Amino acid sequence: MPIAPLSLVSPPLFSAAAIHEIDRRWAEAHPDPLMERAGEAAAELAGTLASESGDPVLILAGPGNNGGDALVAARFLSARGARVAVVSRADPARLPSDAARAWAAWRETGGTVLADIPPSQRFSLVIDGLFGVGLVRDVTGEEAHWIAQANGLSCPRLALDVPSGLDSDTGRIRGCAVRADHTLTFLGLKPGLLTADGPDYAGALHLDTLGIDQTALPPTAGSALTQLEARHRLPARAHNSHKSQFGHVGIVGGNSGMVGACLIAGRAALLQGAGSVTVGVLDERIAVDYGEPRLMFASPEHLVAAAQLNVLAIGPGLGQGVRAHTLLEAALPVPCPLVLDADALNLLAGDPELAKQAARRTHPTLLTPHPGEAARLLGVSGMEIQANRIEAACTLSRTCHAEVALKGAGTVIAHPDGRYAINTTGGPWLAQAGSGDRLTGMVAALLGQGMAAGDALEAAVWLHGCDMGTATPSTAR
Repeated sequence: MPIAPLSLVSPPLFSAAAIHEIDRRWAEAHPDPLMERAGEAAAELAGTLASESGDPVLILAGPGNNGGDALVAARFLSARGARVAVVSRADPARLPSDAARAWAAWRETGGTVLADIPPSQRFSLVIDGLFGVGLVRDVTGEEAHWIAQANGLSCPRLALDVPSGLDSDTGRIRGCAVRADHTLTFLGLKPGLLTADGPDYAGALHLDTLGIDQTALPPTAGSALTQLEARHRLPARAHNSHKSQFGHVGIVGGNSGMVGACLIAGRAALLQGAGSVTVGVLDERIAVDYGEPRLMFASPEHLVAAAQLNVLAIGPGLGQGVRAHTLLEAALPVPCPLVLDADALNLLAGDPELAKQAARRTHPTLLTPHPGEAARLLGVSGMEIQANRIEAACTLSRTCHAEVALKGAGTVIAHPDGRYAINTTGGPWLAQAGSGDRLTGMVAALLGQGMAAGDALEAAVWLHGCDMGTATPSTAR
């Protein structure tokens, strides 16, 4: 039975190569093909999604196993009395073995195959079985035309495994893609469904493991950050507490015209439970935050040199002048966790020696770049970052020896040990000035309260996506 995968706790993410390996192992050990189970599961879900118009279900069947899944679904739907229109130009002689059997079984039941989508026909549902996780090229020609037609229909669209045209490993569009209302993915979640263009094209996600014991699946480095785990939660505070138990956070930034960034970060740190927050703004005209008078102020140079800090964040509104560079250079040796954001990242990108110093730090370092900042750090274009966000985040984490949150649709949190997680909270409302500054303050606050660096970054990203930082690890559910 399909389940809502985002209701699971940290479900694993499987690459296309891992899915192919699972299929291969199953085929070697079992006589019944997984395709029959997948097609039946698709037919069951389709029955709940199709409109009650009585119009036929349009099934687009491609030249691979994804098309085979669709043909099995067609057979089950037809057996249940549904009207079905199968469209395919696949050559039966060139289909993979399981898909060829599904084709033969469909024809043996009297099923027909159309060469094109019938014009002017209304449909109750589209089942997209053109391309699955094996797609390695851009979609062009007749399939691209079918995708455009399917996207223009006024009925729901159900994609099998991944929307055709969406890269299952990266979430980027290969030429064009089906914009699904629902995606039924098999065996396990694919990372491309959760990041880059995936969330816009996959619609509501459904997962069917096809009865395979999940403990028997191969280990994977990736997981979906769907809920907070115990490691993401702070212990309940004792009534007999005082502020020094919950961390002193320092935040450096706020150059002329950009003071708000530093204040937003400081306010977020207080809201996230930091015991005390001191901001070091470069604009010396600012000595108080009337909107949040609990914030303390100090000169940036004094704050960077302060030994009593539990965590230091530098970057929001910092600027890239000589003074900013000097402050960052002084911040790198601090003997506490260090959060680098915004202009601190741009300064690192422009000074290879400074970047090497950051990578040699012995205390935790955390980077929170957006794609443009990540591109500058890696010396590539922003398009290259977005083409494979997971690879980019993991490369940054590995080369910088840092915990990394690559912000964007499906923020990727990469850890130096090779693990990564894709966040499932948030949305386009976070795409506004100050959003990243708020995240910086939240991360710093959790670090200051004693949470491990990787866990603090994951928890802050998840909470930030939930409600712009008004929940806490001890209260969020």
